[in-house]
Amino acid sequence: MENNLKERNSFTGSLGFVLAAAGSAVGLGNIWRFPYLAAKDGGGLFLVVYLVLAITFGFTLLITEVAIGRKTQESPLTAYKKINNKWGFLGIFSFVVPFIIYPYYCVIGGWVIKYMATYLAFQGQSAVQDGFFGGFITAQWQPIFFTIIFALMCFVIVYKGVEKGIEKYSKVLMPILAIIVVFIAIYALFIKYTDPETGITRTGLQGAAIYFIPDFHGLTLKKFLTVCLDAMGQLFYSLSIAMGIMVAYGSYMKKDVNLGKSVNQIEIFDTGIAILAGLMIIPAVFAFSGREGMSKGPGLVFVALPKVFDSLGKFGEFLGLIFFVMLLFAALTSAVSILEAITSSMMDKFKWSRKKSAIIMAVSTFVVSIIVCLGYNVFYFEAVLPTTEQGGSAQILDILDYASNNILMPIVGLLTCILIGWIAKPKTTIDEITLNGEKFGRKTLYIIMLKVVAPILLFVILLTGFGIL
Repeated sequence: MENNLKERNSFTGSLGFVLAAAGSAVGLGNIWRFPYLAAKDGGGLFLVVYLVLAITFGFTLLITEVAIGRKTQESPLTAYKKINNKWGFLGIFSFVVPFIIYPYYCVIGGWVIKYMATYLAFQGQSAVQDGFFGGFITAQWQPIFFTIIFALMCFVIVYKGVEKGIEKYSKVLMPILAIIVVFIAIYALFIKYTDPETGITRTGLQGAAIYFIPDFHGLTLKKFLTVCLDAMGQLFYSLSIAMGIMVAYGSYMKKDVNLGKSVNQIEIFDTGIAILAGLMIIPAVFAFSGREGMSKGPGLVFVALPKVFDSLGKFGEFLGLIFFVMLLFAALTSAVSILEAITSSMMDKFKWSRKKSAIIMAVSTFVVSIIVCLGYNVFYFEAVLPTTEQGGSAQILDILDYASNNILMPIVGLLTCILIGWIAKPKTTIDEITLNGEKFGRKTLYIIMLKVVAPILLFVILLTGFGIL
């Protein structure tokens, strides 16, 4: 055990852990998915529901996984078996989730680099042309080329290890990311645009009002439940829950670090960036495209925003470059944590070196990444999933995303609650959280959420994923 720990290393302290974990949490889901859901689900109404769930549901799952990691000093594949010998199968689920997510995350990371390179070459005008995005992802070699670049960046950081790789780069990237997000968010508030066709003037401040002020118009119980389900689903993206990541990062946390305080800081940082991402995107898109432009989902980043940047002239070129640099940082810190989860699992399971584990995981997942890229051309087919929008179709990337986020992650979360809440008992994690005599202010809430509320919510999410609800 000691030799393995020595090779795996650990975060130097609380700051290193918080920034690395926050880097994992702050990813593409925060930047495009959170603003889209907020716009779709009544603005401020979604924010209120999300915040309530973040400090209850999200906090419970997040602190549980970190505590499991630090208590066992093991990665997700082997940690659960150490909690209970009969529950090793949960470790396999926790390994499969990041193994499925990482390949298609690298593909999307490649898309981000493509757009960043386009703005870096002062070709921002081409990014707004109809068919630019579709033409790029359906090309055979370009997406693979940019995926290789992104995957190599992730590999180098994980290959270097915890302290010299993950922690070192997180300490640089996360503060820069926060500064860029704040800068664009403030600028977006002061955008003013007059539609040449209608003569109507819209401002960023009007968009911010739509974002922050709850919209109860036409609110029904069914719609409110939809908002709740969207918020819970977003928490999986935002907090890196049920991906094995926080178990791995928890295993690198030193025993003298205040675990509860660190988790609170991750939540604050992650939620703050998510809210700022909405403030960065929604006002700008509303000013130039109205409410219609805010309903484009993933297209907000790759279709709608480039049009916003184009309308701002030369400064828009600069703003576009800054935005996609920021998006690359967000994607990179998240992807690194996903690769680390499966790399550390190989290290603990087979006692391989970090170098061997990182190489094998990087190569095997890259093969899947190529298949995902080819899913838009050579291997193209159309499928319909329970989550597929009407009139739409799903490809390989969509299928992997659906399987991981709508099925496997809720299963991992649900089984974790059952294991810690009913089999091993909450004392297992509470003892770790209060290891150094720290106070656990939300202890009673934690136990209730872990044993009763969270399992029910996760079961509902799972039913929704299967299309039953």
